[in-house]
Amino acid sequence: MASEIRVNKIENRSGLGTVTFADTGVDLAGIVTATTFSGSGASLTNLPAANVTGTLPAISGANLTNLPAANLTGSLPAISGANLTGIAATDNVRTGILDVAGVSTFRNTMNVGAAVTISESGLEATGVGITVANINGTQIGGRRNLIINGAMNVAQRGTSSTSEGYTCDRYNILRAGHDEAPTQAQVDVASGTSPYTNGFRKALRITNGNQTSVGTGDYILARYKVEAQDMANSGWNYTSSSSYVTLSFWIKSSVAQNFRFNLISSDGTSQNYAIETGSLTADTWTKVVKKIPGASNVQFNNDNGVGLQIDFWAFAGTNYTDGGVTLNQWAAYSSGGRLPNCTSTWYTTNDATFEITGVQLEVGSEATAFEHRSHAEELTLCHRYYRQQSKSRASGRLGGAENYVMMVSFPLSPQMRNTPTVAMYGSLNANSNVSSIGTVNIANDHVGFTANISDGSYYYYNNGWTADAEL
Repeated sequence: MASEIRVNKIENRSGLGTVTFADTGVDLAGIVTATTFSGSGASLTNLPAANVTGTLPAISGANLTNLPAANLTGSLPAISGANLTGIAATDNVRTGILDVAGVSTFRNTMNVGAAVTISESGLEATGVGITVANINGTQIGGRRNLIINGAMNVAQRGTSSTSEGYTCDRYNILRAGHDEAPTQAQVDVASGTSPYTNGFRKALRITNGNQTSVGTGDYILARYKVEAQDMANSGWNYTSSSSYVTLSFWIKSSVAQNFRFNLISSDGTSQNYAIETGSLTADTWTKVVKKIPGASNVQFNNDNGVGLQIDFWAFAGTNYTDGGVTLNQWAAYSSGGRLPNCTSTWYTTNDATFEITGVQLEVGSEATAFEHRSHAEELTLCHRYYRQQSKSRASGRLGGAENYVMMVSFPLSPQMRNTPTVAMYGSLNANSNVSSIGTVNIANDHVGFTANISDGSYYYYNNGWTADAEL
């Protein structure tokens, strides 16, 4: 028969500690030293401040709640799968020793020092600076968007056309092999859609014609060209594979399919970079973000020529595609290998629509919020490439009664990219009366030209002109 000693309390002679036995358990008071804790599923709650030293075993699945500040020194174990709730600040946690792994939630807040608080609402720093070595490749301020008219707000030439060329400024709509001409238009973004709530009110839309067949040379695309000097001076280290630009845009198609686009660096040995949108849901706006690295063969001259060309293909025939093209990788440009093979579903759907807005190209590895600019500022940027002037009055008689020359000069603000191509227009049918445009001269602040007019019935004209310096 086993021996038993039944006591209510054991007290140290010096009074430094007691062991009290009660119905609810054992109460250890004073300084307690234990060389081994064993068992599982322990619940350690409401402990006073403690000095924990030495080598402790791994703690797994324990419920540690309402613990006060502790001094943790020595070699501490990994804590995995633990529920850490309401634990007070720790005075001394040695760096690199305590490993808290697999903790799902820190409830309430966590303080780092006296001034930094981390909570579910974010990070708050009081009285101290936050130093981040790299935020989006250090590109967080100033002008970020290398694209002009990315929100499609400017349409100087008109809001709709069935011809090749421009509707929304800077986006050239090109096509070939079509059975019925597609229509390009600047359209409204519907309220309640994601682009609308992000501040976009206009989009560029291509409406497909009735294409009864698919030819190898057929294509429809919107092309944007960035000046070489804008790329060269952007801050992108474009020859380094660890330096990035990020292309982002909103896109919507009336047909559910995947679209392929490409970027071309035009200087040096041209390089091609193919991307895809991923499968789009019909009639649903989708934001596409592509991070594009540099490469050793990418080159941009510091001049006003074409630097980077971006082609948004609604469809590309097999003359321009190759099943061997690798997506998201720079390779030498080949006219017949710009894209992987393209789906023709959209192209063979009568009156299918393809819309794009919110185009942004920025230096850095992350897409930041779209850089909205005022209409006046966007229009001024567009004037570098195209402008029109209406109701100009100028005249001068040269030679006989049937031969006049109109001498015109208009100010430049901003400076146009290069000497523009000039055309006349107006209510007096000026185009049919102008036999030729003389030499166009460009100065620092003016463009001047002469228009030779073969019509004796007009001594002066009340009309206008356009100046085109697009890439």
